[in-house]
Amino acid sequence: MRSTFHSLETAKRSIFTQQAAINTVGHNISNANTEGYSRQKVSMVAARPIEAFGLNRSNAPGQLGTGVEFTSITRIRNAFLDSQYREQNHGVGSLEIQTDTLSKLEGFVQEPSETGIRTVLENFWNAWSDLSKDPENVTGREILQENAVSLVETFNELSRQLTDLNADLTSNIDVKVSQANSLLQTISSLNTEIRKIESLGDDANDLRDQRDLMTDQLSKIMNVNVAETDLGYTITLGGAALVEGGTVTPVTADSLEDAYLGGTLIGGEVHGMIVSRDKYVTEFQQQLDTLANTLANGEFTVTVPAGWVKPGTTTPTTADEVVTVKGINGLHKLGYTLADPAAAGEDFFTFKAGATGITAASIQLNPTIAADANKIATSLRTSTDTATGVTSVIKGNNGLALLMSELKDVKFAFDETATGGGVTSATVNDFYGAVVGALGVQSQDAKRMLTNSQTQLDQVDANRESISGVSLDEEMADLIKYQYAYSASARFMTTFDEMLDKLINGTGTVGR
Repeated sequence: MRSTFHSLETAKRSIFTQQAAINTVGHNISNANTEGYSRQKVSMVAARPIEAFGLNRSNAPGQLGTGVEFTSITRIRNAFLDSQYREQNHGVGSLEIQTDTLSKLEGFVQEPSETGIRTVLENFWNAWSDLSKDPENVTGREILQENAVSLVETFNELSRQLTDLNADLTSNIDVKVSQANSLLQTISSLNTEIRKIESLGDDANDLRDQRDLMTDQLSKIMNVNVAETDLGYTITLGGAALVEGGTVTPVTADSLEDAYLGGTLIGGEVHGMIVSRDKYVTEFQQQLDTLANTLANGEFTVTVPAGWVKPGTTTPTTADEVVTVKGINGLHKLGYTLADPAAAGEDFFTFKAGATGITAASIQLNPTIAADANKIATSLRTSTDTATGVTSVIKGNNGLALLMSELKDVKFAFDETATGGGVTSATVNDFYGAVVGALGVQSQDAKRMLTNSQTQLDQVDANRESISGVSLDEEMADLIKYQYAYSASARFMTTFDEMLDKLINGTGTVGR
């Protein structure tokens, strides 16, 4: 015979199951805007049916249903899309840093502008041209002196900005290492918690969401591989385990540098920082140093007009002479200052105390010239008093000043061996223009690749959200469905309660 209270148990199971579904919908709605949250769903199954009660097998047809049960509350997640997302994420992380660095370099260069190196170089050549028109003019000399100071200070400032950017990138690597280690430790702790909870038969859905979110964030810092085992997530970088269950192997800046050099660190923000520092910033610094040193000491040939009196001699040349000199310094030494008796020019550019040579950071106007504009050499001719033997500069000669003003069209020998190239012959303006142009191309390429990678990442994320994301419209529809099911179950229980009341209190009263 059947149990009298069987239907009450059926109604109770239904009420409990629909209530769990409603609570889950409420949880989904509450976390609709929570980063990393995956929508959850109650898995409902028909409760195990029973035979009608009897001493032997029942002759009643079929089995007696016992209602509904929920077997689990599972999160909706696609592991394949997670893997795709992380693959794209480390590429975006690297390109974002590279694009940002190149944008900063473009900001430092400021070309075209009135404060860039191209402009101050043009002002420097023009100052020599103006001085050649009146080589003894004090104002012209001081203008040239100021333009030379402006040129070296522009080099110095740009070099300082590059040095600071280099240091910032190095320091940011350390910051990202700390963030990565914090994420690794959190993932390891979540592995332990999830394993403990699920060993009891529960589903650690929210903890799994947190672990996946931490893993996504980690994938933007460096290209990690993720595999799920019985111990939880195993996270590796180039085959080296960083997290294995509850065990963590912290990373260091040096270990990531080694991974980059070994070809295993191929993406992520740390990769972008190393590439930006060691490629873009370092190469631009080397090219800037090459420009500064070549301007001062780079070889070029110049035709010195007849009548030139070579320093150390007293006899003028009788014909034009082609001379190979080493930069502005070498050319400046071929002429004479306004000093009396005649004195040959000194190095126009020198380097600061403590430096070993001329670079963008160390270049300076010769302190002697900076203190006295009359030390600027402009003349190529001298005359010697036969009576006294005193050699004096021929006033008004502008031969050297003219040669200096024409240097902007002269090809220097640029030694680019430090950047992997050879010796290039180019004008100073052309060399700098090529450097700036290459920087612009690198920046455009980085922006293009970032746009493409970001588009792919957004597409994968959209696919992932279409599966795991919370749709408020869908949740509201489910809420109404479960609410009606709950109400119907409650009505069923009320109806059966009334039947029991009739059975218990309304029968067996005959004869009273």
